[in-house]
Amino acid sequence: MTKREIVRAVFEFNTPPYVPWEIGFTQEAAEKLKQHYGVEELTAVLDNHYLWLGNASGVKQHIGNERYQDRFGVIWNCSVDKDIGVIEGQILPEANMKGYQPPPQFTTEDHQYIEKSINNSPDLFRGFPIGFSLYERAWTLRGMEPLMMDFIEHPDFVHELLTTITDYNISQVKEALKHDIDCVHFGDDWGQQCGLQMGPQLWREFIYPQLKRVYKVVKDAGKYVSIHSCGDVDELFDDLINIGLNCFNPFQPEVMDVNALMKQHQGKLAFHGGLSTQKTLPYGTVDEVVAETEHLLSMGRNGGYIFAPAHAVEGDVPIENMVAFIDTVQAQKR
Repeated sequence: MTKREIVRAVFEFNTPPYVPWEIGFTQEAAEKLKQHYGVEELTAVLDNHYLWLGNASGVKQHIGNERYQDRFGVIWNCSVDKDIGVIEGQILPEANMKGYQPPPQFTTEDHQYIEKSINNSPDLFRGFPIGFSLYERAWTLRGMEPLMMDFIEHPDFVHELLTTITDYNISQVKEALKHDIDCVHFGDDWGQQCGLQMGPQLWREFIYPQLKRVYKVVKDAGKYVSIHSCGDVDELFDDLINIGLNCFNPFQPEVMDVNALMKQHQGKLAFHGGLSTQKTLPYGTVDEVVAETEHLLSMGRNGGYIFAPAHAVEGDVPIENMVAFIDTVQAQKR
């Protein structure tokens, strides 16, 4: 089986020949790994199973002084946080959409880039990612505190803002679906260490209807839906399954009972992640890292699970612990 076929089998809850993996690292952690292995880039070392198919121009453009601008016009200062950054300014200083226009759509270069990527890696599972896809995109434009107040004080504006963002996402999805992709992956953090940032009532009033709209486009095309949403969000799983979610990431063991949730949703929802990035990886021993990795692999042997740390591995993780889980997961194929 190809890697693509193995991940598809996992999504369908069929028994794979081994548990597939898709592992990410922050810039600092990646540099440590490159030095350890003596390589310029990590593709061959990691042997991941996904091909991520984004736009040709990438997510952000460098505008100088470690500052980047994304396609929505948001400026990110990456002088401290090298991977994401901190927002400068406010695209929507008032609770209205006057004068705001969404970014341009796909270009010929975007389509050519996707086709070239697929042709270069035909054996990988093909995911089209939309990061900061709804709630996160809204607060990057409006500011988090103002948006939180807008939920209560300006609900019509929030509905208009989220509808505008979703319309844009739907257009992006339709363009991506012109290619032979497998999955559309939405990134949108709703949780914190305990519960939802906006609470379940507001989530169901504002976020859920928009998700239902965009998920339907993907499902009607016969493709998979996966999401990344950090924090304690498992109270939403039934709602998300009902509108077509196939796979959830990052599956954080610090805020979720990964064992119970895997059993509870077997056959309905696949999981991607699960290895502790808050405790085990930065502070555990090599033996503890190996033991937690082996436990997750044992849970996923019958399908419904893709191995990964619960988030991009940070630079504070000892190199020995990084190598330990990489070796353990890759040993399945030997």
